[in-house]
Parts: sequence; structure tokens; C-alpha cells
Amino acid sequence: MDNCSPKESAVATGSESVNLRLRFLLLALAFIAWWPIYFQLEPFSSWLTFDLLRLTRGTHLGDAVSFFFYDVPKVFMLLVLVVFGVGILRSFFTPERTRDILAGKREIVGDVLAALLGVATPFCSCSAVPLFIGFVEAGIPIGVTFAFLISAPMVNEVALVLLLGLFGWRVALIYMSTGLIIAMLTGWIIGRLNMERQVEDWVYEIRMQRNTAALEGLTWSARIDYGLQAVKDIVGKVWPYIVAGIGVGAAIHGYVPEGMMAAIMGKQAWWSVPLAVLIGAPIYSNAAGIIPVVQALLGKGAALGTVLAFMMSVIGISLPETIILRKVLKPKLIAVFVGVVAVGITIVGFLFNAIL
Repeated sequence: MDNCSPKESAVATGSESVNLRLRFLLLALAFIAWWPIYFQLEPFSSWLTFDLLRLTRGTHLGDAVSFFFYDVPKVFMLLVLVVFGVGILRSFFTPERTRDILAGKREIVGDVLAALLGVATPFCSCSAVPLFIGFVEAGIPIGVTFAFLISAPMVNEVALVLLLGLFGWRVALIYMSTGLIIAMLTGWIIGRLNMERQVEDWVYEIRMQRNTAALEGLTWSARIDYGLQAVKDIVGKVWPYIVAGIGVGAAIHGYVPEGMMAAIMGKQAWWSVPLAVLIGAPIYSNAAGIIPVVQALLGKGAALGTVLAFMMSVIGISLPETIILRKVLKPKLIAVFVGVVAVGITIVGFLFNAIL
């Protein structure tokens, strides 16, 4: 039995309110400070490289080191900002709630809704098996399920914000719209092939426990904690990939001749798009790690469509996700999934090389 008096309860509520206002104030101050720091990164990297370290401007080493010192804090600052925001968003979405939204929808409507939800719900490849099981258990059509499973990693919120920050709204919009189209069309095609029997039998025999209550009724203070924890967890896991990706990007930026990259990944090489998809598919990287490589490739003359196809194949046809999905899918359905997505990404690459 709660023995708190009304006066004590009021004091506790007032203390909570003051604490929440203080946290919002600190977040606002941090956000205000973020902007001037972000826009001073380029002059800081130049000072660090050419004044403090005394490297020579225009040399391979100088350009590579300057690129590295500029991109490391830039990518991390963008990453912390977006992961915190997505962490708060994720406190409103559980796999079970997402499943409930999609359940009972017509297939075409479900494909569109599933692809859009995939952008809003930041589930990674490690979530593929429990999500797939939950969707099947809820009776969601297999095509709708795949539209979500493709959209969630491919139209990655981290990649979207990093592309927006590094290349502007045009490239970010191209990435998001093409990813959504591929997810929707792939879901529709797989739904037409009637491949339900290509799901492992045991999947139909189990039931997921519902954990929606864990995130129900959270206060805004708790949601802020959820966002901060997401920053700690996600940035703590991906930072080695980010540093490695920026290192590769710096090497490309400083040492790879522009003519060479334009010849290999330029518009004139018709085979560059399918080759980029084949190279990207088995690579294990996350969005944060691959974006600096994309930045360096574009800076060296690679065509946007080819680089976009490479990036989307790395994110969308992830080898770890394919291996994880083998637990619930038979090889034939995995082959169809990989093949349809690869063809869609290839078409997107050719299309944007032709029109841009």
C-alpha cells in the first residue's frame, strides 16, 4: 500500500517536472552548441593537418590526413544527433506494435505501409528473425513482411541523415525514394510468387511473447533516457566501422587518381553498376561505415548511380542478415529475395547514371 500523503505526492510530481524542464534546457543548450562546432570542423582539420602537423597542402598524405581529421568528428556529430532522435522515436515503436499496425492490411496497402514503417522503425539485421516470426504469427502476408525487412535496413535513418549532411537533400531524397520503391516492388513480387512454403516449418509453430508493455506509458524523461542509451549502445558498437570506413575513404581521397576511379565506376563503363552490386553484397558494413567511402568515391569521379548501387547493396543485401534469415527461410526464398533486390538496385544504378 502506498503511504505517501497527497502533499508528498505533489512534491514528488513537482520535482519530476523541474527535472524534466532542466533536461530539456540542457538538451536545447547542447543542440545550440552543436551547430557552431559542426561548422568549424573544416578549418579545425586544416589547422591540425597543415599548421600543427606541418604536412604539405596538395600532397597525397596531406589530403588524406585532412580528410580523416575532418570526417571523423563530422560523422560522429551527425551520428550522435540522429541516433538520439531515432532512439526517442524508437521508444514509441516496438516490434509488436509495428506488427499490429501491419496486421489485417490489404497486400498492396500493406507493402506501402510496411516500407514506410521500415524507415521509421530502426530495426537492424539482428532483429530479422524475431520480426519475421512475429509477422508470420500475426498472419501478415509474406510479401508485406519482406517489404518491411528490406526497407528497415536499406533506407537506414543513419545513412539518410549522413547523406543529407554530407551531400544535401537531393542525394538523400534519391536514396530514400529508390530504397522505398525497391522494398515495395520486392514485397509485391515475392507476394505474387506464393512462396509461403519456403518458410521453415517451425516458424509457423511458435508464438511470440508480447513485450509492448515495456515501452507503454513512458514519461518524456524516460524517453530521453532511452535516446541517450541508444547513443551509448549504437555509437559504442559502430565506432570502429566508422573510423575504418573513414580511413578507407581518406586513402581513396588522398591516393586514388581521379581518372582511375572515373574509368572503373564512371558512367561510360556499362559494367560498373552490376560490378558494384556484386562487390557490395558480401561486404559487412553498416551505413555509418560505408558513407565516408561513398563520399570519397564521388569526390574521385565515380558516377552517382554506381556509387548509390554499391552503397545500397552493402546495406540492403547484407551477408550477415542473409545468414541470419537462413534460420527461418529455405534457400530458394533467400535466393529469390537476394536476386530481386540485386536486380532492383542494379536498375536504380543504371537509371540514375542515365538521368543525372
